Amino acid sequence: MKNVLFICSANRLRSPTAEHVFANMPNVETDSAGLKSSADVALSSEQVKWADIIFVMEKRHRAKLSQKYRKHLNGQRVIVLGIPDDYDYMDPDLVKLLQVKVRPYLR
Repeated sequence: MKNVLFICSANRLRSPTAEHVFANMPNVETDSAGLKSSADVALSSEQVKWADIIFVMEKRHRAKLSQKYRKHLNGQRVIVLGIPDDYDYMDPDLVKLLQVKVRPYLR
């Protein structure tokens, strides 16, 4: 089983969409969170420790993750997807983009 964590800013659009899209993939457990303290689900150190691989939507998310949770990152791969905050929750274009960018890492 691979534990996969998706992170964006507010955990309202991009990361919850990613969590939903990959939730039923075999041998994959998903979760999502946001880096802002006002996020719907604010990122916790437990989530960071739980994850085998972490996907962030933007480079600034990786920088903030590394700065704030450095001591909890234990060799997990952190992948920047390069997906701007231009999509609604479950937007078909966002779903397609996530499938193209994430799937190769989950095989």
